[in-house]
Amino acid sequence: MNWDLFMLALPGLALLLAFYYAPLFGLIIPFKTLDYAKGILRSDWAGLKNFEFFFKSQDFFRVTRNTLGLNFLFILSSQVISLLLALVLFELSRKQVKVYQTAMFIPYFISWIVASYVLYALLNPVSGLIPHYYKAQGIELPNIFNTPKYWPFILTAAVVWKSCGYTTLIYYAALMGMDPTYFEAAVVDGANKPQITMRISLPFLGPLIILLVILAIGKIFYSDFGMFFFLTRDSGLLYPVTDVIDTYVYRALRVTGDIGMSSAVGFYQSVVGFLLVFGTNLVVRRINRESAIF
Repeated sequence: MNWDLFMLALPGLALLLAFYYAPLFGLIIPFKTLDYAKGILRSDWAGLKNFEFFFKSQDFFRVTRNTLGLNFLFILSSQVISLLLALVLFELSRKQVKVYQTAMFIPYFISWIVASYVLYALLNPVSGLIPHYYKAQGIELPNIFNTPKYWPFILTAAVVWKSCGYTTLIYYAALMGMDPTYFEAAVVDGANKPQITMRISLPFLGPLIILLVILAIGKIFYSDFGMFFFLTRDSGLLYPVTDVIDTYVYRALRVTGDIGMSSAVGFYQSVVGFLLVFGTNLVVRRINRESAIF
């Protein structure tokens, strides 16, 4: 055994065990009626009652539809726009790329709390910048924070703004690793820029695109709680289109304090996410074995 390599890997192994394997003990909580006085092991078994609370509620279909629909919209828009931006950056000079990369990457480090105040300053119906501008033009805008139909587009724009720079950097780094002789040979053969992009760049990025999409699909049943809670300001009028599983569980936990129910929903999200990753990888494996994760 190579003890030098083992000691080097020890901190990472300890982190993996502490945050990914030790918490697996908590998988019994969704099947128990948690009693703090008795503890987790001595608490009474509840069977599937914790799951019934969520699945039989009248909000189950609404929050599931919103979670899946919005996350699908987020994945599609962010992946497409990030890919296009990476292809554009690849055509620019190194000096220009540094400027644009920095500008696009900054939002990734901005919290949703700060972003929510910026959005409120823009859309506030009383003194917001956008309503004030339209009012000066003689156009009266509705209160955006009370109008659900606008929020799928607002949330999608927020996701693209915040995550696009990070994903773009991944695609751009992959493009930088390409062998330049491919492009030189294409130019010699008379290929133009669109043809080079379609026949060389995109096929090269294909496995990476599939990998990122599969990983994103694995989290399609999870939502960014900070975004949905803070950007919408937890407005009840927006629940028909912005209420997702995470915000629903938070409100239920805040009102009832039932840890078992919230754990059951988290378990449900994990199982469905695993099945989606496994199923998506199986489809990819049948189409192109080399592009599959496993």
